[in-house]
Amino acid sequence: MADTRALVWFKRDLRRHDQAPLVAAQAHGDALAVFVIEPEWLQSPECDAIHVDFALGCLAELREALARRGLPLLVRVGPAVQVLAQLHGELRFTYLLSHEETGPGWSYTRDLAVAAWCRSQNVPWQEFTQTGVVRRQRSRAGWAMRWQTRMDAPLQRPEGGFTAAAPLVQPDLPTLKQLGLASHGKTLQAAGETAARRTLESFLRVRGHDYRRALSSPLSAEAGCSRLSPHLAFGTLSLRTVHQATEAAVASTPDRAMAHALRSFAGRLRWHCHFMQKLEDEPAIEFQNFARVCDGLREDDFNEEHFAAWCAGRTGYPMVDACMRSLNATGWLNFRMRAMLVSFASYHLWLHWRKPGLFLARQFLDFEPGIHWSQMQMQSGTTGINTLRMYSPTKQAQDHDPQGVFIRRWVPELARVPLPFLAEPWKMDISVQRMAGCVIGVDYPAPIVDDKVAMKAAKDRMYSLRQSSPAREEASAIQARHGSRKSGLPPSGQRRNAARSGAVKLAPAPSPQGNLFD
Repeated sequence: MADTRALVWFKRDLRRHDQAPLVAAQAHGDALAVFVIEPEWLQSPECDAIHVDFALGCLAELREALARRGLPLLVRVGPAVQVLAQLHGELRFTYLLSHEETGPGWSYTRDLAVAAWCRSQNVPWQEFTQTGVVRRQRSRAGWAMRWQTRMDAPLQRPEGGFTAAAPLVQPDLPTLKQLGLASHGKTLQAAGETAARRTLESFLRVRGHDYRRALSSPLSAEAGCSRLSPHLAFGTLSLRTVHQATEAAVASTPDRAMAHALRSFAGRLRWHCHFMQKLEDEPAIEFQNFARVCDGLREDDFNEEHFAAWCAGRTGYPMVDACMRSLNATGWLNFRMRAMLVSFASYHLWLHWRKPGLFLARQFLDFEPGIHWSQMQMQSGTTGINTLRMYSPTKQAQDHDPQGVFIRRWVPELARVPLPFLAEPWKMDISVQRMAGCVIGVDYPAPIVDDKVAMKAAKDRMYSLRQSSPAREEASAIQARHGSRKSGLPPSGQRRNAARSGAVKLAPAPSPQGNLFD
């Protein structure tokens, strides 16, 4: 096939191993690769400099690794169709190869435009699956089996080198400043496939032993969770690689406790794809309530001052503030604490999920659209069928930071507050406040809402809505069409046509971690 030229389009799959487009490219006469830094991505409300910085780190390693095998990786800035058209004019590639992507609305629109351009140029575009998300599936029946079949399939390993398309000048990768982004100043996980593989190995060999015990507390979860979620979000590891490595570790370890912990982790890998499937089936959940009976429930009551205090970690509730400040500084937080943040925003502050969801998307280094928007709706009670989860920030502090280590680390104003008052510092007598150097309302905010009053109001409104006839009818229809199957994972709906459609009930709901499973 010396007369063919393949272009491998890297997107959220920044790795060499288990890389089907690379394997396919070797069947062609010669090949090159491209990653496009798209203005639509940079300007999207979910994007933050941390995401671009991490991607650039991944690209630097990937570019060097591919160059050693004779494959140039171009990094271009511009709209995808424009970049592809320019490369087609310069290099006359005859095939476009990439992985499928389940992304936000702008990436779906981009893919439609790329598909139209490929048709106009008679350039076949072949997309390969890389997760358990199924396109164009009419029923969720058999979804779990399809997932298992995909995850058990042999890894796609490019063998040997490549024949490069032509000698190409490859400028240095752009900097954040050149891309119009400010330095973020955060401490992020190491980027790239090498770091991803080391993280996986350390978890499966050592850190995973205490996974089930460690995953709930923000202190123990920092090391006890897998910390693989950013690598799966950017594709420096494939989900299939993680699945097969986990199964091998379970089968080979003589430590029953380790095997049990890793088996729990393995189950969460399935939920990872289940939640992504929901966005694939129903793109509207990025923008509108899953249960339309919830329309108008919070939208007109949005309190901008409460939202600003929540974003800054200045709510007056120490566990909420510590979690938000930790997330803002590191780009990561364990799942239970993420759920608490959303619960507090949704129920205590009565904020509609969309703006808090966009803020969190920018903070989460491991932002995965399908997981993110599904969870924002589930944790805020707008799916119409899931159990309402209302977290007490005081109880979460007492249960998961009993010695106050996490709170004191991230809320230094409370460093000298006596432990009995640390979860509820507003209960200190003024003399104790002065002795602790923390006068409430001066050195640290008073609670912006009353916990009991806010929770009662939220429960009254949510349960009243759910007991209404329209809500019951909608929930019944959602359950009948998209409810969980007894065979395992919940069922799937249909792939995007003009729009995705569907909803899923979790029965029973898991306690996923990190980016759903981390």
